[in-house]
Amino acid sequence: MPLDKETVLAQANAACKNTLMETLEIKVIDYGDDFLVASMPVNSRVHQPDGVLHGGATAALAESVGSFASHIFIDTETFFVRGIEISANHLKSIREGYVYAKATFVHKGRTTQLLDIKVTDEAGTLISVCKLSTIALPKKK
Repeated sequence: MPLDKETVLAQANAACKNTLMETLEIKVIDYGDDFLVASMPVNSRVHQPDGVLHGGATAALAESVGSFASHIFIDTETFFVRGIEISANHLKSIREGYVYAKATFVHKGRTTQLLDIKVTDEAGTLISVCKLSTIALPKKK
């Protein structure tokens, strides 16, 4: 039986303890049949020296939300997920507030997955467009 949304979100966020996601304060906040959304505060912890959101922090947010999406939609008893390629086009700067990354599947294969990740600000303005390829690898028995 599938888990309810609150349980899935709680489990995803609990998995972030003592990781980069916790350091960057990334929170998984929503998901559906073919998408997952996470948020990240924009503050001095994720700024580049001139006070705007660092592209590397944006890429970390995108890879986190995309990898979580792939993870949620595979058999985790048999497989684990790894990111194999990420690209990011940064379109607009942001100094404060929150950014939201929404990962949607372009391709949901048995072995490889391709996700489109849109990063927006609180007003819905597009900040970055990212693509992430993931691979599902069999766990060793």
